[in-house]
Amino acid sequence: MATVTDPNSPSDEELMVLVASGDDIAFRSLVERHQNLVIGTVARMVGPAEAEDIAQQVFLNVWKSAPRWRPDARFTTWLLTITKRLVFNESRRRSRARLVPQSDEERETTDYPDGRQSPDRSLLDEELNRAIEVALSSLPEKERLAVVLRRYEELPYEEIAVVLGCTLPAVKSLLFRARNSLKEQLAPYLRG
Repeated sequence: MATVTDPNSPSDEELMVLVASGDDIAFRSLVERHQNLVIGTVARMVGPAEAEDIAQQVFLNVWKSAPRWRPDARFTTWLLTITKRLVFNESRRRSRARLVPQSDEERETTDYPDGRQSPDRSLLDEELNRAIEVALSSLPEKERLAVVLRRYEELPYEEIAVVLGCTLPAVKSLLFRARNSLKEQLAPYLRG
């Protein structure tokens, strides 16, 4: 998801120049601006238990790499590339990465005027969410990250290609295979 910033606030690139000179206030601004993107991406890839720890590692890498950083790509692309490397390392460290359920607030849909959800609807939604999580976690890590970046973070294909270090056609192919696999695994839920 795109971050909305004050038009008068410094750009990510301007903040990185300040961070490179050791400005911890600029660094704090970058972290506050992008922590939801990083934590959300990590949580969908490896789970919430490790999300904050890995996000801390991501931002620590940003701080350490700031003097060598060059604005060859958008800052968020570079940030997500660091995130990808650390998430893939964590996935490889485990025998199998698992996807974490969304929080109750994210899942909630209401059927009653007073905000309550019908019990049947709630159970069906929980079952479908669990099935989606299992199906998504079964994808190879590159396909899973492509889906997370496209579906949940709403990144353009071109930026996903840079983050994954592949071509635009390769991203489209990854997403095509992932969607077909998800469709196949979720077919019982899609029919009715």
